[in-house]
Amino acid sequence: MVRKTSVELSRRERQIMDALYSLGRATAAEIREAMSDPPSYTAVRTHLSILRERGQVKHSSDGTRYIYEPVVPRDKMAESAIARVMQTFFDNSVEKVVSTLLKRRESDLSAEQLDRLAGMIEKAREEGR
Repeated sequence: MVRKTSVELSRRERQIMDALYSLGRATAAEIREAMSDPPSYTAVRTHLSILRERGQVKHSSDGTRYIYEPVVPRDKMAESAIARVMQTFFDNSVEKVVSTLLKRRESDLSAEQLDRLAGMIEKAREEGR
């Protein structure tokens, strides 16, 4: 029985999903090869089984191999992850999240990027958000 649960992944599960999103469809061995500092092959297979039980990945058979692919689109997974981070660390405040992101040194934004962000904010205002 496949259980659908909210997207709460362990560090290893996130690494596996990241590799799988990059590859699109892949065997456990291919996923393991795509990971930096991967766990054992058996551990990857175990995590994939857990992710399958949770409804995060599905597999099809190709002879004796399973080919895995994500069930949840990457953008939906990202939305869920951001929602949890916002709730846990930022009191569900978009303003606090954006402020934190803009303070980071790695956030060197070009004038064009700042203009696009300003446009998104203006659009949200027009839509009453």
